[in-house]
Amino acid sequence: MMKRNSELTASQERYLAIATDTLLSPKQKANFLALEAENSIPYLSLSAETEKALSERVICDMYEGHAPYKPRYVLPDYARFLQQGSAYLELAPAEDFDDALNQLTILYHHVPSVTGLPVFLGYLDRLLMPYTEGYSEEQLYQKLKRFWIMLDRTLPDAFMHANIGPDDNIICRLILRIDAELKQVAPNLTFMYHPERTPGSLFLQVIENICECSKPHIANDIVHSAAFDDIGYGVVSCYNSLPIAGGGSTLSRINLREVALRSECADDFLSHQLPKYCGIQMELIERRTEFLYEDSQFFQTSFLVQEGLIKPERFAPMFGIYGMAEAVNILMEKDGIEASYEPGSPALALAYQISAQLDDYVISTPVKYGLNHRAMLHAQSGISSDKDTTPGVRLPYGEEPDPVSHIMAVAPHHRYYTSGISDILTVDETIKQNPLAMLQLCKGAFSQGMREFTANVASNDLVRVTGYMVRLSDIQKFKEAGSRINTTWLGDEAAANCNILGRQPRVISREQSMRYDK
Repeated sequence: MMKRNSELTASQERYLAIATDTLLSPKQKANFLALEAENSIPYLSLSAETEKALSERVICDMYEGHAPYKPRYVLPDYARFLQQGSAYLELAPAEDFDDALNQLTILYHHVPSVTGLPVFLGYLDRLLMPYTEGYSEEQLYQKLKRFWIMLDRTLPDAFMHANIGPDDNIICRLILRIDAELKQVAPNLTFMYHPERTPGSLFLQVIENICECSKPHIANDIVHSAAFDDIGYGVVSCYNSLPIAGGGSTLSRINLREVALRSECADDFLSHQLPKYCGIQMELIERRTEFLYEDSQFFQTSFLVQEGLIKPERFAPMFGIYGMAEAVNILMEKDGIEASYEPGSPALALAYQISAQLDDYVISTPVKYGLNHRAMLHAQSGISSDKDTTPGVRLPYGEEPDPVSHIMAVAPHHRYYTSGISDILTVDETIKQNPLAMLQLCKGAFSQGMREFTANVASNDLVRVTGYMVRLSDIQKFKEAGSRINTTWLGDEAAANCNILGRQPRVISREQSMRYDK
């Protein structure tokens, strides 16, 4: 017989609660139990100052685990894999379309991440186009649709992310068609837009897909490509931009609200407190990456490294921030200025100054293990346990203005956050009768320097939370029936803690849309 609860240790009570949770599947229970075991390892050695900042959540390790034994985000070179096969997996090079789908499916199960499941599926249209010869459009459609269903059913995690575009091809268009039909949570999807390579008809299909299922997210390929080398980049998980054949080794973030609360005024924040906590966060990053590179043996033993699918030097630690809106509001109040973080406000100048200072710090501060020995600045899009803070540099939920004012307020931040920044426009369902207005708004946003364009349509069941997708109907059923999707509980928690359902849907009209004459 099992011991009475009064005889169990606190750790054993947590394990038992997981093992007996009626809302979790056996696989989900195994994942949570594994996390408990990982976090029973003593934390890495840190200075007293850094331990204090971490315990007070002025900085946050994103709950990656006490001893990181795998990178947070891994972006394999899938094209190389298909061309060369894998000795470790005993696979020959792919010869046809079925081979390519099958071998990608196999490799996905061996790509680690912070979630235990792959966060990057590759540029699927580029990967699959070389294997399409001899197949009709209908044959490709049927095969891709089965593949898309398989991804959602066997890797049920909303952080899993596929990329397509910017060029026009049959695979790109079929993926868009299938995604609109199935309206699945997984995989998430980003379309790379390039004004000189993306034809208007394809871009309109992308916009119509957003109207139908709030996907795909759209990335500004010109801006992103300029930040990376010729090997390229991918957009993964919650819209994190990282190098292909590498990834993100770790992600830590500063709660700017907490830094502002510890500051006497804006000048003290900029001159003393923010530099102090940047240094503290950098210590945390250095300790975590040193363990990953030197102690965990991941980069010494992984077949992904041995077969050239990833390279240790192409991983960057991500230097994250969040709570910009609250920090600026607090500092305005402390300086006796009646202004807040909103469009047209003088408070925005301080916000842009903070972003510029963060960018300068990250660029000028070397790290032992990083892409070109640097971290990458990241506007972190929030986690479900966050309270009293707004993700990244976004405008607070429920205070969204008209879409043009919204974009003009946040766009100046985008130049600084090379490893990821996003905002979410919530658009009234009338956009479904006027998709060209959203197309025009997106082009206008990119002309203002935005890296990303993301929209939820108010009447859709499938919506974005901080960056990942959930179905509102799944959240409604979760507390009674659980969910086969690993990330539904995060959406449920975010709805309770973060006011994500308080976003205000706005109407986009042709007259209001940003003009883009090209």
